[in-house]
Amino acid sequence: QARRMGTQGKVFVQFVIDKEEVNEIKTIKGIGAGCDEEAERVIGIAAKWKPGKQGARRVSVRMILPILFSLN
Repeated sequence: QARRMGTQGKVFVQFVIDKEEVNEIKTIKGIGAGCDEEAERVIGIAAKWKPGKQGARRVSVRMILPILFSLN
């Protein structure tokens, strides 16, 4: 759909890394045309993440990641 509409831009996705798994995935700023949903899907199936550490203990970390969609 994005290709047909010529949609390009950055999608900002927020998520929480909690003991090697990703939770609470949501789009903060999107561009529509299916790109927002695709960005969330990709973050959800991404390889395992390393949680943050505070001292020797693992802690949850909230991140915002920009994903760029461009047409070639």
